Amino acid sequence: MIRVLIAEDMHMIRGALVALLSLEDDMVVVAELDRGDRILPVALETRPDVALLDIDLPGMDGLAAAAALHEQLPGCRTLVLTGHSQPGNLLRALHAHVRGFLVKDAPAKALAAAVRRVMAGERVIDPDLLAAAVETGSSPLTDRETEVLRAAADGHSTDLIGSRLALAPTTVRNYLSNAIAKTGGQNRIDAIRIAERAGWL
Repeated sequence: MIRVLIAEDMHMIRGALVALLSLEDDMVVVAELDRGDRILPVALETRPDVALLDIDLPGMDGLAAAAALHEQLPGCRTLVLTGHSQPGNLLRALHAHVRGFLVKDAPAKALAAAVRRVMAGERVIDPDLLAAAVETGSSPLTDRETEVLRAAADGHSTDLIGSRLALAPTTVRNYLSNAIAKTGGQNRIDAIRIAERAGWL
């Protein structure tokens, strides 16, 4: 029996995933969560074989949780199910030791098959998405540039970003200028758009 943990913050989607996998004779859902920061503690309690994670979760994103799972519960294989098929997200997922990457508009029957394949030690990645990820490449932004650009994407002013990240406003402006240059954007809004489309934020 394949033990599955599901983390998805949208209740209807999570319920549908649980229902779909519960129809399978060789699978049992041992936990269902709506927050990323609960994944590791619950996984350590329930010992799932496969963790099915959304990327965008409150508390901690699914990719950070996947990296923590790999480090502290290496026997649990992770399958990301996401609506965000940006190439950068796939590269981040691979760095987090995710075994599968499935977009939410995939056919329902693909879900159970992907869980079985990941459980068997295979990688489950859409070849077109993989090709796009290789073409796009890893994010050119440093961690700090990403953090500042993400805060700017939330609509925060330079002063507020500096206050929240313990940076001087001039330092925030420098990080934003670097991010604009590295993404090839015309301004911060353009840089945010480019980085989000590539999955770098």
